[in-house]
Amino acid sequence: MFACICRGVTEEEVHEHFDNGCRTLDDVGDRCGAGEGCGTCIERITEILGGRSATASSAA
Repeated sequence: MFACICRGVTEEEVHEHFDNGCRTLDDVGDRCGAGEGCGTCIERITEILGGRSATASSAA
């Protein structure tokens, strides 16, 4: 499923960017441009990153 329609970025790609060190919306935007178009995806990308951060924190 697409997280960002403007840039054609999938949710899986956002997860991959997290795995490669992206922790903020700006990090993801710098990597692939998601969140820098119309802005509709900002909430979804933030949710994905927040969920991953919470999971990573609880595993530590």
